[in-house]
Amino acid sequence: MRIAIHQPQFLPWLGYLDKIDRAELFVVLDSVQFKKNEWQNRNRIRIAQGWQWATVPVLHDFGQHIKDVRINQTTDWRAKHLKALEMHYAQAAHREPVMAGLRAIYAQAWDRLADLNMAVLRWLLGEFGIKTPVRLSSDMQLPEEPTERLIGICRTVGATSYLAGAGAKGYMDFKKFEAAGIPVEVQEFQHPVYRQCYEPFVPGLSAIDLLLTCGGQSLHSLRSTRTEGRERG
Repeated sequence: MRIAIHQPQFLPWLGYLDKIDRAELFVVLDSVQFKKNEWQNRNRIRIAQGWQWATVPVLHDFGQHIKDVRINQTTDWRAKHLKALEMHYAQAAHREPVMAGLRAIYAQAWDRLADLNMAVLRWLLGEFGIKTPVRLSSDMQLPEEPTERLIGICRTVGATSYLAGAGAKGYMDFKKFEAAGIPVEVQEFQHPVYRQCYEPFVPGLSAIDLLLTCGGQSLHSLRSTRTEGRERG
């Protein structure tokens, strides 16, 4: 069984969903340290001038695990996000059904960031039609050392191979995986180009950008640039 592992992200980009779609099981790494100003509480949406952040304000202490980070309720971030999405995607071909799903998520009173991110992820997977099952690392007993933690997850779920992200060489000890008898594959993601609400094309946005503009064709577009792994298509 090929598995992939990654920290939870807010409104994740297409490379994140591609990784999940290529795997037979995806483990959300919510039991590691929260990193400020990364992708765990923000992502990018398209605007006429290029892109802008959609950020969830958080309250956190240094070293706190992602699963324990709380959302800052002193600002109306939900109304701000929805206003921006309604305005900048006003002409999107699939605006109404996608925005209905987003409004339902934003209507809920979220306390923890991880719970919000999981709800967004499960909704996105359903909208794209990605059927890979998802588990949480916080439900497992794991070592603290980063590579040993990944190997521990693989052993816990019975993985026969591990699909790593493109930046794995910067943080993984491949020799430990080799010693553990777990082959490592590295994701090779080529970003699809599709018609956005504005020109020129801007890559690396939240996956909702593709969903809002392409609707039911989003999964086909996501898979269209693959040179391998088409068996899941």
